[in-house]
Amino acid sequence: MADDVETRLSAPTSPMKKPTREDETVKYVILIHSNPQPWGHPTDRFTDEGHQQSEEWHAETGRSFDALMEEINASGEFVTAMALADPASSSVYGWSADSRPGEHLRTDGPYAETKEQLAGFFVIDTETRERAEEIAAHFAQPGGHVELRPSMWGDPED
Repeated sequence: MADDVETRLSAPTSPMKKPTREDETVKYVILIHSNPQPWGHPTDRFTDEGHQQSEEWHAETGRSFDALMEEINASGEFVTAMALADPASSSVYGWSADSRPGEHLRTDGPYAETKEQLAGFFVIDTETRERAEEIAAHFAQPGGHVELRPSMWGDPED
């Protein structure tokens, strides 16, 4: 039984297969970095800068976000999204030169000793980088930053 568990938990032995040309699409990940206190979503309601905004402002940005979600769902540009839990609940796995094959070091999170943490992400599939940038700009918020990054095997020009 222990051997079965060790086998399942060990690191993969084969590299990821790069998709063929016909499999490639222009996908981008919108990474949302923030540090709400207490941790919550939408994160702009839980940051110091977000607390300084009026309820009217929050309501308007909520309506704008809903309209954007409807738009990218209707156009087929929305792929998936996920809000992430408090970084304090994470586990971090690492490697050391003393590690045996398949053995990893585990510590409790958060991963980075930084002010901002990854709060969530959206994956979008757009025709151009310019369109991806247009969508990502809507995610800018008080007390956080947004990063737009192409997927590993997106448009060959990226």
